[in-house]
This record gives sequence, structure tokens and C-alpha cells, in this order.
Amino acid sequence: MDLPDYPFTPQRFEVRPGIAMSYLDEGPRDGEVVVMVHGNPSWSYYWRHLVLGLRDRYRCIVPDHVGMGLSDKPDDGGGVRPPADPRSARYDYTLRSRIDDLGALLRHAGIDDATPVTLVVHDWGGMIGFGWALSHAAQVKRLVVTNTAAFPLPTGKPMPWQLSLGRDSRIGGWAIRRFNLFARGAAWLGTTRRLPASVRKAYAGVYSGWDKAIATLRFMQDIPLRAGDRAWPLVDEAGRRLHEFADRPAFIGWGLRDFVFDRHFLAGFRDALPRAQVMAFEDAGHYVMEDRHEALVPAIRAFLDANPA
Repeated sequence: MDLPDYPFTPQRFEVRPGIAMSYLDEGPRDGEVVVMVHGNPSWSYYWRHLVLGLRDRYRCIVPDHVGMGLSDKPDDGGGVRPPADPRSARYDYTLRSRIDDLGALLRHAGIDDATPVTLVVHDWGGMIGFGWALSHAAQVKRLVVTNTAAFPLPTGKPMPWQLSLGRDSRIGGWAIRRFNLFARGAAWLGTTRRLPASVRKAYAGVYSGWDKAIATLRFMQDIPLRAGDRAWPLVDEAGRRLHEFADRPAFIGWGLRDFVFDRHFLAGFRDALPRAQVMAFEDAGHYVMEDRHEALVPAIRAFLDANPA
């Protein structure tokens, strides 16, 4: 597959028995560690411009979540819906699994509890990253937040129907797996800048086919909206504790034309992290690093340089 602006050699390790995770580990081994966590339906490709802008000085560790990008895409035996008994699944596509996988990757990379980490997040990467940070708060020295969440759906923000189509509809779920609708749609509609066909293919092609699109659907089905949803306790705790990170340097880069992570979510981060440096773009969408990487990469680099870990 042609991957424009992705001149990296991904590494792999067995994150769970028989399941390999692909990840990038770019930059000097003794550099300050920057962990970039993607969401759904993207993969480490989303962070490529930032990696290229940082890797001369910073050690950039960038996972592809299981089922995403170049990582293995195990079946969970559930078809359109997850299996009724998650213990029967080869992989349990849940937020808890994602957080555990991130921890396993960092241990594999030699990032112990004493290693300072800069956490960079987007989309579901916010909950995965902050979910990990709940038990590693002392390690997290800086934050870079882009179009994401680390708290429940804000009051006044309706659940977007495009997500409900996958979360709540069997027909919608079938179509997402059968036709790769979510990844293909995001590659077209996630930006205000029209992406080159090769870039759209890089985003969506890794999910082409029923077996390969499983994680894009499972992420949607794991969205917690209320108590009783499996991911709710983690999301609720992260929301209650997000203010605990307000004492460390934070940078927020936001595309305001995101129909999911819109001004409601930006306001939530502004409230929790009132000292954060904010760059909000009226002309950028959900994939803000695609729309405005020319501005964001140097700004994030300057932020990191000015706030050493």
C-alpha cells in the first residue's frame, strides 16, 4: 500500500498471546518520550506529520491499536454484534483492553513508571490515553489534546446519528463491516481540506473487508452513554479526575468543524485545563492534523521545547 509521508518502518510485538501490535518508535532512545494515541477509524498514519516534526529530538511512540492500522485484526466471534460472553472472544474490543494494551506497549518499549511521558491524543485516543494516565498521573508531564474526549457526552450535545448507526443498528453495523463505511466516510468528511486519493486510501484501505473493519465498528459499539455501558466507569472516572492534570503544561489544537467533538467538548477541556494553550481553527474538521498540520506541528514543537519534561 502507498503511504504518502509515512517513511517509517513499523515495529511489532506480541501484545497478547497470538496477537501482534504494530507501532512506531522514532527518534533518539534517550529523547523525551512523546506517546501519540489515535482513535477510530484512524491509525498511526494520523500522526505522521507530527512524528516527522519531532523525531530529531523527541522519542515518538505511536501504537496502532489492535484491529487498527497495521496491527493484527483478530476476530471476536461476534459478527455484527460483540459476543455475549467476552470470555469466549479471542480479543475483547473494549476500552479496558485498549488501555491495557497501551500499558503493555510502553513496558515493552522500556518506559517504566519513572519515565516522564508527554501524552498526545485524538478521538478515542483521549479516553485510552487518559484512561492509562489515571494510574500513571505522576509520569504525565505534558498534554497535547486534539478533537477528543476524556469525559461523558456533554449536556446539550446530542449523540450524532452517524455514530448511532454503528452503535445501535444491526443494519448499520453490517454495512460498516461489509462496505468499510466508517473509515471511508471519515477520509472524505473528516477534513475541510480535500485529501489526495492516496491519503484517503491510506486511511481507509487498511480496513477494507469484513474481517479488517471489525475494530471500526467495535469502537462505535463501545461508546458509553450511561451507567451500565461497559466503558462507563472508566469514562466517568476520567471526567471526574481530568482537572487533576490542570497543573501541568497543556496544548489544545482543535478543528471547530468537527460534528462529533465540537465546541461542547472543547469547552469541557478548557474548563478542566484552564491554563492550556489553545489553537482553535474555524476552517478545520475532525482530522485537524490533516487540515492544519502546517500550523500545528511547529506550534506543538515550540510548546514542547518551551516546557521540558
